[in-house]
Amino acid sequence: MRFINFFIALILLSATAHLSASAQQDSVVLDNIISKAKKLSDEHPVEKVYVHFDKPYYSVADTIWFKAYVTMEQNIPSQLSKIVYVDVVNAKDSLVQTIKLPTVNAVATGNIPLTPGTYKQGNYYIRAYTVWMLNSSDKFFFSKTIPIGEAIDKQLITHFSYKSTQSDKSQSIEAIVQFKNPDKVAQANKTVNWKVISNYDVVSKGKGTTDQNGILKIKIEPRKNELITNGELITELNLTDKDIVTNSFNLKPVATTHDIQFFPEGGEMISGLAMRVSFKAVTAKGLGIDLKGTVTDNQGNTLSNFSSSHLGMGSFYLNVETDKSYKANITFKDGTSKSFDLPKAIPSGIMSQITNTDPTAFNLKILANDTYFQQNKGKTFFIVATQGGIIYYAAKTRLATQVNSAKIPKDKFPVGIVQVTLFSESGEPINERLAFNYPINESLSLKSDLPSYKPRQKVKLTVSPKNATQPLEGNYSISVTDETKVPVDEDTETTILSSLLLTSDLQGYIEKPNYYFTKPDEKKLADLDLLMLTQGYRRFAFKDILANKFPPVTYLPEQDMRITGTLRDRTGMPVRKGALRLTVPGTNISSEAVTSPSGLFAFPNLSIPDSSEVLINAKYSTNGSNLMIMLDGSPLPEVSKNPYPAEEVSNIDSTLSAYLSNSKRQYNYLRTLKEVKIEGAKIKKPSHADHSALAGLSSITGTVIDGERLKDCNSVALCLQTMAMGLTFFENNFYVTRDYQQGSRVPVAIFINGMALDYMALLNVLPSDVESVEVFTKDELGTINRMYNTNGVLVVNTKKIKKSTMSIADLKKMLPQQNMLKFNPKGFSKQREFYMPKYINPANTYNFNDLRTTIYWNPKVITSGTAPLSLEYFNADGKGTYRAVIEGVDKFGNVTRSVYRYTVK
Repeated sequence: MRFINFFIALILLSATAHLSASAQQDSVVLDNIISKAKKLSDEHPVEKVYVHFDKPYYSVADTIWFKAYVTMEQNIPSQLSKIVYVDVVNAKDSLVQTIKLPTVNAVATGNIPLTPGTYKQGNYYIRAYTVWMLNSSDKFFFSKTIPIGEAIDKQLITHFSYKSTQSDKSQSIEAIVQFKNPDKVAQANKTVNWKVISNYDVVSKGKGTTDQNGILKIKIEPRKNELITNGELITELNLTDKDIVTNSFNLKPVATTHDIQFFPEGGEMISGLAMRVSFKAVTAKGLGIDLKGTVTDNQGNTLSNFSSSHLGMGSFYLNVETDKSYKANITFKDGTSKSFDLPKAIPSGIMSQITNTDPTAFNLKILANDTYFQQNKGKTFFIVATQGGIIYYAAKTRLATQVNSAKIPKDKFPVGIVQVTLFSESGEPINERLAFNYPINESLSLKSDLPSYKPRQKVKLTVSPKNATQPLEGNYSISVTDETKVPVDEDTETTILSSLLLTSDLQGYIEKPNYYFTKPDEKKLADLDLLMLTQGYRRFAFKDILANKFPPVTYLPEQDMRITGTLRDRTGMPVRKGALRLTVPGTNISSEAVTSPSGLFAFPNLSIPDSSEVLINAKYSTNGSNLMIMLDGSPLPEVSKNPYPAEEVSNIDSTLSAYLSNSKRQYNYLRTLKEVKIEGAKIKKPSHADHSALAGLSSITGTVIDGERLKDCNSVALCLQTMAMGLTFFENNFYVTRDYQQGSRVPVAIFINGMALDYMALLNVLPSDVESVEVFTKDELGTINRMYNTNGVLVVNTKKIKKSTMSIADLKKMLPQQNMLKFNPKGFSKQREFYMPKYINPANTYNFNDLRTTIYWNPKVITSGTAPLSLEYFNADGKGTYRAVIEGVDKFGNVTRSVYRYTVK
C-alpha cells in the first residue's frame, strides 16, 4: 500500500511541477485539490467486502458455503480490518443470525447451516461488513438477496400473482393463487379461507373454492383511506376436514405509473450547446422499462426521436434555447403514454463531455456556450480524474476557444469507475462525469482433464495463470455446481466483478449487474456508459472535502478480537494498575491484563469460539474483593429492510422448481415433527391482563415480542425501535406508524409491569429480565388514550421472580462475586469442512444416491507462481452440464472471475 501511494505521489508531483511553471496561483489551487483528496484517502480509506457463495439459492436443510474478501482502494487486500461480520436477515426484517469471522490475508471462510425450524421458505438478504465500515452508511455494506425454498414435508406448492388499481383514497387488489400438491397435481374444489393483514390489523377476509386447475381468485378491497402498502395475504386450504394447510403471501401494491429521469451530461442543460441527454425509465417496482419517445418544443415542433437501449436507459442529443421549453413524449413498452418536462436550460455555462469508445483513452471535450465564453475567456480550468478517491490524473487548460479537447490515458487508472471533475479557476467543482475503465483481463483460467465425464468419475481441474511467464500470487475460491439442478441467469448474478468494480460505488439499485461483464461487446460497453450517465456516484463529493467536510470516524478498524472495559472500586473510582485474568472454562484460553491510570483494560488477540462463557477475575488486584468490572459495548449496525427488494423472488416454489425437486429427494429421510398439543395446567405468563389499568386492551389487536428475541440485545430500548412492528420511533417517543405517516404526533403510551413510564425508563430494563413485549396499535375502549393523552400502547412485561426457600448462604453463592464477571461475548463462528465423497471404484454399486447440487467447494485456492494448480474431486450422480466458477483477487488488486463448463453423461 505504501509503495502504491508513493508511486501515485510521483505522478502528482510531476503534474504539479509542470503546472507551477505556468502560474504559481494555478499550482496553489491544484495543490489544494490534491492535498484534500489525499487527506480523504489517507484518513478515510474505503474498505469493501465481497462474499462468494457456492450457489445463488438454497433449500432448508442445506448449508450455505461462502468466502468473504475484504479489499481497500485499488481492490488490494485490506490490512485495516482483521474481522468480518456476515448477517442473515429474513423477510420480516428480523436478524436471524450473525457470523463473526477472523480474516487471514484479508479473506475469511464460513458456512451457514439452514436448520429446519430456524429457517423457513422465504427471501433472506445477507449483508457483510467490517466495524470500520460502520463509519459510513449501511448502503456501503455488501448485500445480496438469497431465496430459500422448502422441500421437507411440503404439502402444497403455490403460485401467486396480483394486480392493483388505486387512487388517493381507494384501492382494489385482484389476487390469484394456484394450489398444487408436491406431485404438481392441481388441488381442485378445495375450500380456502383467507384474510389480509396490514399494520397488524385484519383489513379484509373471505372464503372461496378452488377451480378445476386449483386456482382461487380473490378480490381485496381494503377499508376506505387505509391503503395497503405492505400487507400479507394468509390462506388456509382444507386438504381434509382435519388437515388445514396455511400459506402466506406478501402484498406490496404500488402505483401503476412509470417514472423517467433525464440526466444532461455534465449536470445541466446549457443554452446553445448540443447536449447529450441520458434517461432512465423505471416501473413503480424500480425495474427498468423500455420505451420510445419524441422531444417537442413549446411550439409543437418535433426535434428528436429516441428509444431506450437497455433496461429503460438511453440517450439523445438536443440543442436547447433559453427562451423555449421542451417536453419528452413517452410511450412505454406496456402501451401507456405520458409527457414529461425536460430540465430548463441555463443561459450561461460550461460542460465536460467524455466519449468512451477508445480502448486506450477517455476522449474529453470541454464546451462553453457563447455567453460563458465571453465572460470567462482566458481563464484557467482544471481537470482532475480520480478512482476510489485517489487522484491519478490532473491537468489544466485555458479557455482560449469554446471547444477544448484532451485525451486521458486509461493506463493511468485501475479497472473500475473513474470520476472526472471540471474545476473553475478558483477551485470550485463545476461538473463531473463518470466513466468506466474496462480493460478487465482474466488472470487465470480453468480447464478439466477431459471434456466429458461419467457420474462419480474423478475430475482433475487445473487452475492456470493466463500469463505463463509472470507469477500469479492470489487468493481464490471455486465452486462447481450441477447446472441442470442449479440453473442460473448469469446477467442477474452478483459477482466479484459486478460488486467490487460497479455496484459498491454507485447509488441505487443496479439491475442485472453482471450483464456488463458477461461476454462484453460494443453494445454492452455502450450500455455500461449509459449506466455511468444515469447512476450517481456514492463515495464522495469534491464540494464537501474542499470545504473540509470529511466523514466522521467513530469506530476504529478491528485488528483483532479484544475485550475492553474499566475496573472501578465500589465508589465508582477507576482502579489503576489493577490485575485481571480472563479465562474460558473448559478450554486453555486465558489472558492477563493490567489497567491503565484511568482504570482501562484490554485483552487483545483473543480467539474465543462462539457461544462460549468467558470469566474475568480481578481478585488478584489489591483490595480485589471490592472491585467492579465494567465492559465496553460492541458496535452493531441497525437491522434494516432489504435495500434491493426488486431482487426478491415472489414465487419460490415455481422459480426454484428444479432445485427443490432434487432437494425433496435429497432430504427425504428428514421429517419435521408435527405439533402435538399436550393439555394440562398451563403456567400463566405475565401479560397486560395482570394489571387492571390495562385489562381493557384486546389481545386480538396486539402483537407479542417474546423476551427470547431480546436476549442478544445490548439495550431493550434500542432493539424495540426496530422490533416493535407497527410503531415508528422519533425523538424518544414511539408513534403508531399509520397515524404518524398521516401527520399525527400523539405518542404511544409505555407501560412497564402496569406502570406508566416514558422511553427513558426502557433504558434501565435488562434484556434478560423481559418476559414479553406487547404492542397495541389500537386502544378499542380508549381508556388509556384518554387518560394519558396517547395513541397506542407498548407494554413491557418482566419475568416473575420465583419464590425461593433457599437460605441466605445459598443465595450468596448464586450471586456474582463483585470481583468477577461472567458473560457470553460474540465469538468466532465454528468452521466446518465441505464434504466430498471419494469413489475409489465408480463401477461399484453404492447403496445411496449422490444428489449433491454443489459438487465441489474450495475456498482456499492459493496461487504463488507460474505453475498450474491441480484440483481433484468426484462428480455426483446428476447428468448434464457442470459449471465451475472461480473468483478472487491477487496481491496487486487484480479482480478475477472465470467460468468453465464440462459435461457429465
